[in-house]
Amino acid sequence: MKILVTGSAGFIGFHVAQRLLDRGDEVIGVDNINDYYDVRLKEARLRKLSERAGFVFHRLDVADRPGMEQAFRTLRPGKVIHLAAQAGVRYSLTNPHAYVDANLVGFVNILEGCRHNGVAHLTYASSSSVYGANTRMPFSIHDNVDHPVSLYAATKKANELMAHTYSHLFRLPTTGLRFFTVYGPWGRPDMALFLFTRAILEGKPIQLFNHGKMRRDFTYIDDIAEGVIRVSDHTAMPNADWTGDKPDPGTSQAPYRIYNIGNHDPVEVMHLIDLLQDALGKKAQIDSLPMQPGDVPATWADIDDLAQDVGFRPATPIAEGVRRFVAWYREFYGR
Repeated sequence: MKILVTGSAGFIGFHVAQRLLDRGDEVIGVDNINDYYDVRLKEARLRKLSERAGFVFHRLDVADRPGMEQAFRTLRPGKVIHLAAQAGVRYSLTNPHAYVDANLVGFVNILEGCRHNGVAHLTYASSSSVYGANTRMPFSIHDNVDHPVSLYAATKKANELMAHTYSHLFRLPTTGLRFFTVYGPWGRPDMALFLFTRAILEGKPIQLFNHGKMRRDFTYIDDIAEGVIRVSDHTAMPNADWTGDKPDPGTSQAPYRIYNIGNHDPVEVMHLIDLLQDALGKKAQIDSLPMQPGDVPATWADIDDLAQDVGFRPATPIAEGVRRFVAWYREFYGR
């Protein structure tokens, strides 16, 4: 299978591409290598992918309409795994236009490319952030998510709506994946585990929001990558039982699906710090701060639909995942 993976120099895209190559797929990588975080890390990921047979790379911004149209016409992927996006909740407070360009304009370019070029299945990254002001736990794909609390979350909710439109109008099979706090080797430097590790090693204070009472459903990257590929292999189908009288937000009469991918085991951030201190052999300095705008106090994924439809449940314990991350971090940065 020839599979287009957008965001292939990114954290999740890199791992997904590696796994696809491991099983013999041809991977077309697309990434604009922007400077939202350290470009050297993205380039290091890309170097590892470029060493692999079956991988070709195109430096391209998904918001570039003519470029994406040409890419779809000439490359003719059988499936698309769309992971390119402008990420980050707090960054969206000060850089809103970056989210419109990458997450909205870029996404419609992907949808149009799939529509006009016979793509069999579009799998794309949504986010647990779409649950926003919802407080009923665990978060379920069958609950409405109409109250986002950040622009980032709003763009991801918009992606789900846009995908449904194309599934309905053009019968394009689409599946959106709501990721829950992904962590692990080759991770993003703006994420908590990376920031905490760097701060502890440098003897600098950790900024701990909501006075350490945040709880997150931390999900190890290997579980995420495995889930993405299994879902991509499981083409979205219409739900024959769907009805407009009681519309199910997670399914449709169209070939459309939404799934959560999380560890189904929320962890208090202070526990994560304790695990990091043990793995690093060094105590953390903590700067306790209030909740930040756009943040939510807790996340917890209901993954029953993923398990039932795709036969997969993330299962990596947080202690093991943290240990693996620290081992990678020390090797990569020589610390």
